[in-house]
Amino acid sequence: MTGPYPAESEAVVEVVVVDGRSLSCADVAAVALRGARVVLADEVLPRLARERAVVDDVVDRQVPTYGLTTGLGSRSSYALPRDELARFSVRTVRGRANAVGDPLPASVVRAALIARVNGLAGGGSGVSPGIVPLLVGMLNAGVHPLVPETGSIGASDLCQLAHVGLVVIGEGRAELSGEALDGAVALRRAGLAPAELGPKDGHVLCSASPLAAGHGGLVLHEAATVLLLAQTVTALTFEGFRANTSPLDARVLGLRAAPGQSRAAAQLLALLAGGDLTDPKHARRVQDPISLRCAAQVHGALHSALDFAGAALDPELNGSGDNPVVLAAADDVPGEILSSGNFHTPALALALDTLALALTQTAAISAERMRRLLDAGLSGLPANLSPHGPERSGFAPLAKTAQALVAEIRVLSAPVSTDPRHGADGVEDDSTNAALGARRLSTMLVRLRQLLAVEAVAAAQAVDLAAPAALGRGPALLHRAIRELVPPLDDDRPCGADVDRLSDDVLGSDEVRGALRALTEEAS
Repeated sequence: MTGPYPAESEAVVEVVVVDGRSLSCADVAAVALRGARVVLADEVLPRLARERAVVDDVVDRQVPTYGLTTGLGSRSSYALPRDELARFSVRTVRGRANAVGDPLPASVVRAALIARVNGLAGGGSGVSPGIVPLLVGMLNAGVHPLVPETGSIGASDLCQLAHVGLVVIGEGRAELSGEALDGAVALRRAGLAPAELGPKDGHVLCSASPLAAGHGGLVLHEAATVLLLAQTVTALTFEGFRANTSPLDARVLGLRAAPGQSRAAAQLLALLAGGDLTDPKHARRVQDPISLRCAAQVHGALHSALDFAGAALDPELNGSGDNPVVLAAADDVPGEILSSGNFHTPALALALDTLALALTQTAAISAERMRRLLDAGLSGLPANLSPHGPERSGFAPLAKTAQALVAEIRVLSAPVSTDPRHGADGVEDDSTNAALGARRLSTMLVRLRQLLAVEAVAAAQAVDLAAPAALGRGPALLHRAIRELVPPLDDDRPCGADVDRLSDDVLGSDEVRGALRALTEEAS
């Protein structure tokens, strides 16, 4: 990994070499979002061949082994006839393709595929070696299985991954070049052939939690960037409000070293560098409202939550989530197959819940900062940031939109890892909902970016009205980008479209994001 979550400076990745050990969130994003090509490291296929030899040996000796020579779940005591093992693999895939709802975005499916490929490449599954190159070929050719959005409870993503398995055997449905096709047709058009499954292969295709891991990698990647955007929008609000920056002083923060706060404060000061606000004597007030004064503490907590989530995600991206696991022969130690609980994801689910709560805190103070800008008694600016006085509404109605966004974010932050557990015949009696934990974060991040756009619209107006002598480099960059799309508010006008444009074309801009990373890289 290049770090627990993406660094602020991020090179463009065109090829991701999969070795089972070093997949990062940035790699997942490169494959899932930008179509980076996937290549297997040289050691992968020999590793898979050694482990497959163990599977073949167990089958030949008819050793009772879960999911290989026996049934699954509550049927694990049932011994499968030798001539049924390959057919059982196919039935395993067909019988578990039970997810429902709209198809997941192609980017999420790609993230799950690269996570599964990397998990298989690292060893432990005993999969037939030819299946992994087929999955790589699907990624590189843009064959994206249509995977319904709901079906995982976090004890393996099996009911959703089975839809990937259907395409692997030439069944199911897949998207290719924007067209939904039968799986066999999609493979044929891409120059790929379906796999003939052997013993254990069907279980491998449904096992582990790559949907939770891959989607988790995407949301951590985006959350790190949204945190940088929150910092920059906050800095713009500081400029319009003429906030006091003494709470960002390293000496102050050192007296109570809460996790992440010093990093957040240093980043805010890096964004404000070049303006006159870094000297507290230019502040309007001795002490500001908490939403400004304690921004570093709240954003620092989000930094800390991202660290926690990154530490929980790394083993999921770079480990074996199979059950049972296959251990290849080494030296004088024979190979064997052992029962495993590595498919279970409580740490990841808890970390994603924690991240959801930290994002909600960040959202709440964004809405409050926006409201403080509208308060003439606090900001020293015209009421509601209207240059025409109280007979105009200004940005007051937009504060309702901000509160609506906070309400939705807050609802989505409800923990999913504490849901009731229901087992399969009393055997599979715990679950984590990790995939759901990742999926709801995608929606939360979209809403938070929209909320930051609301604050940014108001902050840009506040800067225009306050007319500071010199803006910091980060606020100046953001203010210019805003004003290229949205003019200052004069008379009342609809502002929702302005917010959407800023959310998509400024806060969602790779160019703006890259420039902000460059400004804050040293501080981080």
